[in-house]
Amino acid sequence: MKIPVAVVGATGIAGQQVLAALDGHPDFEIAALAASERSAGRTFDEAITDADSGMRRWYVDGGEPPRAALGLAVQEARTLKLDGIGVVFAAIESEAARELEPLYAAHAPTISTARPFRMEPDVPLVIPGVNLEHLAMVAEQRRRRGWKGFLATLPNCTATGLAVTLKALDERFGVDATIVTTMQGISGAGRDLPALDIVENIIPYIPREEERVTIETRKILGRVGKGAIAEHPVRVGATCTRASVLAGHTEAVTVGLKRAASVEEVIAAMESFGGAFTALGLPNSPKHMITVHRNPMRPQPRLDRDAERGMTTSVGRVRADEVLPNGIKYLLVSHNAAMGAGRGAVLLAEYLKHSGMLG
Repeated sequence: MKIPVAVVGATGIAGQQVLAALDGHPDFEIAALAASERSAGRTFDEAITDADSGMRRWYVDGGEPPRAALGLAVQEARTLKLDGIGVVFAAIESEAARELEPLYAAHAPTISTARPFRMEPDVPLVIPGVNLEHLAMVAEQRRRRGWKGFLATLPNCTATGLAVTLKALDERFGVDATIVTTMQGISGAGRDLPALDIVENIIPYIPREEERVTIETRKILGRVGKGAIAEHPVRVGATCTRASVLAGHTEAVTVGLKRAASVEEVIAAMESFGGAFTALGLPNSPKHMITVHRNPMRPQPRLDRDAERGMTTSVGRVRADEVLPNGIKYLLVSHNAAMGAGRGAVLLAEYLKHSGMLG
C-alpha cells in the first residue's frame, strides 16, 4: 500500500518539483495539496491555470502536472487536514514555514525545503547520501518537543553541491578550508527577481546567501553529538552571485586538504563517494553522487544540470591549487530545483521509508 503524502506550497516552484518527483511513484501517493489563501478552495488545475487565457503556471521542464494532482482541492495551508497523511512535504516561504512546519511535524513526518529550522540543534539538516546519520537527532527532537512526527530539513540549494563534494574529500583526506564563488541559476530566486535585472548581467550580491552557505556547510559536515550536531570546523569563504542561467548552480571551489592528495586521488575519491547509498536503488536516487568530467569544457549548467534527473553533482577542471595548503580546485554544477529542492526532498522521504522511519 502506498503512503499518502501532502504537498504544501504545491503551486510554487519547489512544490511543483516535489509533485513531479512523486508522479507515478511506487511508494507514495499524492493525497493532499495546500497553498496560500488565494489558491485554497480551487482544484490544483484551477489554481495553476489562468482563467482567461488557459495558460498553466507549471514550472517543471519536460512534462505536465501529475494527473493525480490536477483534480485535488487545494487546502489552505494553516488548516491542512493531516488525517491519514504519512509524510508532509513543506515547500513554502520562510515566513510561513516558521509558523506552519511545527504544526505539521507535531502530527506527521515533515520534510522542509525552507530555512527557519535548519540550524535548530535538534533538527537534522540532511542531504541524502551525505549525512543521513544526522537523522539520529529525530529521537532527541521528539523527546524535547513532544511531537508525534518530526521535522527534517534540506539545506540551501547553494550549499548542496558544495557539501556533496566536500564530504567526499573530507572522508578521504580531511578538509581544512574552502573558498567558493557561485554563479547561481535564476530559478533559485523563485519569482522575486525582476527579469530585466538579470538579462545580460550578473547580480553580485544575494542577501544572506553567503552566511547560509557557511553555517549550513559546517552543520552538514558535522558529527552527531550529545543532543546536537557538532559542527565541522572547516573555514568557508563564500561569494555568491546570480547569473543569467535559467537553472543550475555553478560553483568554483578551492579546498585546502588536511593531507596532500594528487589530482588522480581526488577524482577517485569523488567518483567512489556515496556508493553504499546509491546501491540502495531508491526511485529518485542518482546512480552516482558525483560525476567527474575530464573534458575541461565541462561541467556547464545547460549541458549537465539535468544529468541523472538533476540528482548528480557534476564536477570538472579538477587541478592543483598553489594558494591554500594541500590545495585542490574544481568547478561543479548542481541542479538547485532537483537535488537541491523538490526531488531531493522526495529522495529523503524514500530513505526514511527504507530505514523504517515512516509509519
